[in-house]
Amino acid sequence: MRAPRWPRRAAALPEGPSDAGPWAPPPVIEVRSLVKTYGQGDAAVHALSGPTDPVDGRALGVELVVRQGDFVAVMGSSGSGKSTLMNILGCLDVPTAGRYLLDGIDVGGLDERRLSLIRNRKIGFVFQSFNLVPRTPALAQVELPLAYAGVKPAERRRRAVAALTLVGLADRMDHRPAELSGGQQQRVAVARALVTSPAMLLADEPTGNLDSRSTEEVLAVVDRLNAAGRTVVLITHEDEVARHAKRVVRLVDGRIVEDVRQAPVEGPPPALREGGALVGGDR
Repeated sequence: MRAPRWPRRAAALPEGPSDAGPWAPPPVIEVRSLVKTYGQGDAAVHALSGPTDPVDGRALGVELVVRQGDFVAVMGSSGSGKSTLMNILGCLDVPTAGRYLLDGIDVGGLDERRLSLIRNRKIGFVFQSFNLVPRTPALAQVELPLAYAGVKPAERRRRAVAALTLVGLADRMDHRPAELSGGQQQRVAVARALVTSPAMLLADEPTGNLDSRSTEEVLAVVDRLNAAGRTVVLITHEDEVARHAKRVVRLVDGRIVEDVRQAPVEGPPPALREGGALVGGDR
């Protein structure tokens, strides 16, 4: 499936809670004046700083709002701050200053136990390296987050089967990682991320270890998930991957320098809008 062309330059659209009206659900992500600094004094590294106050030179922080159902690609070269931002969005790190609300919950004051619950219930992680358990069948891999959440075995199995079916692996449930292709392993990881019905799918370079065919397989799954209403935030350095997103945010030196809307929040992502209709006849 060939991704459609997208504009290199477009006006950045304002993104905020008010965009969707007063009765809309809270944004999945709301970041305000976010700053992350490592070290102190002359050795300080400002991983996320945002623009600078013209009067006193103070870092004003990064601002980012992601509404429910959006598909956002965060791009940037090494050292741009995209990995730091991902870690904060995934509740794996805390900011030096600013606020982060995840699905309406201010995570800034939560202890590690509550953060762990938030990660398990609100965020579905997909990593470049798959992070599958060796010699464990796909079905058991997908059941793991539900086991940690205390879900009963019968319900775990039902939901894991549904998740694997959703990503096109209904006939691979008993296969172990060594018996699956790279694309199939990543689809198992996607199913595992989805099985808890999280507020968002957070994918860090999910196609980085895949060949072109497997990349298209995984991105096609992500496209369909977003078309069905799943919020997706994808970290990538590849333009071909970013073309699948509804919105592209570019970071340079800890600042957002470009925020381009490629498709409306409501409706399918760009790759499924070719010819004005969904590809594959899903609708």
